Amino acid sequence: MDTGLIIGLVIIAVIVVIAVAAALVILPGRRSRHLKQKFGPEYDRELRRHPDRRSAERELARREKRHAKLHIRPLSAESRTQYAEGWARIQERFVDEPVEAVREADRLVTRLMADRGYPTDGYEQQVADLSVEHARTIGHYRDGREIGERGARGEATTEDLRNAMVHYRTLFAELLETDPRGADGQSEHGPTEHGAAHRPSTDSPRSDAAR
Repeated sequence: MDTGLIIGLVIIAVIVVIAVAAALVILPGRRSRHLKQKFGPEYDRELRRHPDRRSAERELARREKRHAKLHIRPLSAESRTQYAEGWARIQERFVDEPVEAVREADRLVTRLMADRGYPTDGYEQQVADLSVEHARTIGHYRDGREIGERGARGEATTEDLRNAMVHYRTLFAELLETDPRGADGQSEHGPTEHGAAHRPSTDSPRSDAAR
């Protein structure tokens, strides 16, 4: 065989090996950066829940792939108004029946998920589906749900339940894609005596509680 041809083949083989090695290094790093940016705190949570980074990233990639097949749709202006009015009624009920108000908040958020196109068969799958586009607020949903379950067992204080309403409202407002105000259109800076909801805050649940 011609010496020049042999050298050429060797050079090609070396280039292929380098390219494959580079891909093995670059592609996983690129995927990790993408998933970190996409999922934020949810990425860190999955790292804690899985034995290694690869399995955690595999789970997040699975969620992303499943979410891409969902038909997520916006709400009509009429539907957004109806949901906002529904939230205002729940908030009014909280004064006299906080446990039931939190239950209703959970049901309202679930209906909103369904209307937006999210499957609602099973809490864990709901959370997984929501985490793809709402990774930075899904923790509020988990916290609201956990407090609501304690409230149903009589193990949550009124202040706990108040915080649950704030947690639910954070995800509710994001899914609604508007401020969850009542029909009276009161200021976003705080609830009124009529129970209109205001813009959710993730900074201080105690100071931004439902009333």
